[in-house]
Amino acid sequence: MAENRNGEKYKRRIIACILCAFGIIALVIILMAGFFSAKDEREENDIAEDTEAVVESPVPKPQTAEPTNTAAISDEAESDIPQSATIIMVGDILLHTPVEEAAQDDETGEYNFDFIFEHSRDEISAADLALVNQEVIIGGKELGISGYPAFNAPYEIGDALVKAGFDVICHGTNHALDKGAKGIINTLDFRRESYPEIGVVGVYSEQEAYDEIYIREVNGIKVAILNYTYGTNGIPLPSDMPYAVSLLEENRVRSQLAEAESRADFTIVCPHWGIEYNLKTSADQKKWMEIFRECGADAVIGTHPHVIEPYVFYDDEDTESISNNHGNGDMLVYYSLGNFVNWTSGKGEGVANRMVGGMAHFIISRKESGEVSLDDYRVENYVCHVKSGDRNVTVYPLDEYTDELGAENEIIKQDAAFSKAYCEELCRRVYDDY
Repeated sequence: MAENRNGEKYKRRIIACILCAFGIIALVIILMAGFFSAKDEREENDIAEDTEAVVESPVPKPQTAEPTNTAAISDEAESDIPQSATIIMVGDILLHTPVEEAAQDDETGEYNFDFIFEHSRDEISAADLALVNQEVIIGGKELGISGYPAFNAPYEIGDALVKAGFDVICHGTNHALDKGAKGIINTLDFRRESYPEIGVVGVYSEQEAYDEIYIREVNGIKVAILNYTYGTNGIPLPSDMPYAVSLLEENRVRSQLAEAESRADFTIVCPHWGIEYNLKTSADQKKWMEIFRECGADAVIGTHPHVIEPYVFYDDEDTESISNNHGNGDMLVYYSLGNFVNWTSGKGEGVANRMVGGMAHFIISRKESGEVSLDDYRVENYVCHVKSGDRNVTVYPLDEYTDELGAENEIIKQDAAFSKAYCEELCRRVYDDY
């Protein structure tokens, strides 16, 4: 009996153990189910919170930029894009012998003119369209580097102009034929081979180029640029290149302005005109101004006098200066920007005037009507600072020029009147007394 009782007792213990094990397993299953259920709920909450965070994030989703002329952009979207352009131009790059000597390395004989634009490069390169009057031909060493009176510059001045930020070079000057037809051919070959994106106006090596007007699109605005000179210092046009230089010939000027009116939104005329060293406008300049305005020019930027002259905005109601009363549009005229860089050999009263140049600065924009008009205009004055030694010729904004620099400028040896104050007074006299 004791043995049976012990056996039954043993069986009951085994059964209890089994039941206990099943209970533990069931409890584990229940706990795990609760855990995974809570985890899923937390993940759903996290996803919801992340979604809300993305919606509220101030950081925009990156987008791929598309060009404004892509077919994917609707006409309506294109019309919403503002079209405006800042345009600047500086006067004569006049490379007298001391300027070229300052740019030449004594050991290698190579040239580098970058230093000229050290204090003006930012302003030039910031413009949407930058023009410059390259007074002297760039025929290269092959034709012999020379200063006044028959100039020829090394190609490196062309490099420096591009590095400074200029987009269009005016070569139609009285010195365009200083090295004959070969000087013009070399100049244009250099441009085509080294900087085909840079515009050149005023000189030509083919009839087709002479007959075509230059139009450059800037921020969606088509700008025509025409360059003419009054003459070539008595040097005749080459017999086999009668189209070499763009001259102020009335029939051609009128014809080209008419074409510009039909094809461009804004027309700039860059005439090489006037009287050297004259601070006031001449009768010939007034005559041509009337023709330009009558034919629809929007801006005129003059060079050649080597000193600054007045700038004037003629509005559509101002016919005072239009002798035939046909002028009927707004036109901005800078009669002369003077020299940008030079080191004249002249001496005496008035030489200091040649060291002050102007930078024409204006903004054009397209209105809702589709017409392009002038929004703002001014002139910024610069001083050419010259000292003996390598790379000691540069151009400063007048408002950054100091009395100390003025006292160091070696042009004082040629005109004792020069100073910063003299430059400031010259600008007031020219611009305010017009």
